[in-house]
Amino acid sequence: MFVSRPTVHPVEAPPLTDAAENPPRVRMKEVQGMPGTAGGLALRLLQFAFAAAALGVMVSTNDFPSVTAFCYLVSVAILQSLWSISLAMLDIYAILVKRSLQNPKALCFFTIGDGITSTLTFAAACASAGITVLIGNDLNICSQNHCTSFETATAMAFISWFAVSPSFLLNFWSLASR
Repeated sequence: MFVSRPTVHPVEAPPLTDAAENPPRVRMKEVQGMPGTAGGLALRLLQFAFAAAALGVMVSTNDFPSVTAFCYLVSVAILQSLWSISLAMLDIYAILVKRSLQNPKALCFFTIGDGITSTLTFAAACASAGITVLIGNDLNICSQNHCTSFETATAMAFISWFAVSPSFLLNFWSLASR
């Protein structure tokens, strides 16, 4: 019976080099805008600010509950505000303790969350824009409504969506490149 025997082959240790001469390799460069970076924190704060502005302007009117699209915008603005401020706090923590948020499970969570909130924010902004155009241009009843407030809230929702989109795209790109 022929049985192979394990063989031990000596392996040479890599030559010692100066760390300043050859810095350790990094798996992936952290792009500004990714979770745990200053750019990512800035995007999260912009998302929160514009979603909160859309929420505040829309809630300041007394007749927004009469239109379903405006109620949808309010609920999406609340969701976007909570998502953005919670991830902004996580970014602050990661920056302070110099921790990377680039592990695959966290990136998948951020990507899915950003994708959902981005889609919902865009849909709510489009629906509100359609109703605003209907009220202002087609029905000509701006004198009875708060058209400028509706337009402002809709614009803030679109700007919030513009701030969410880079976060989603960078997270998706990072997740797909692994």
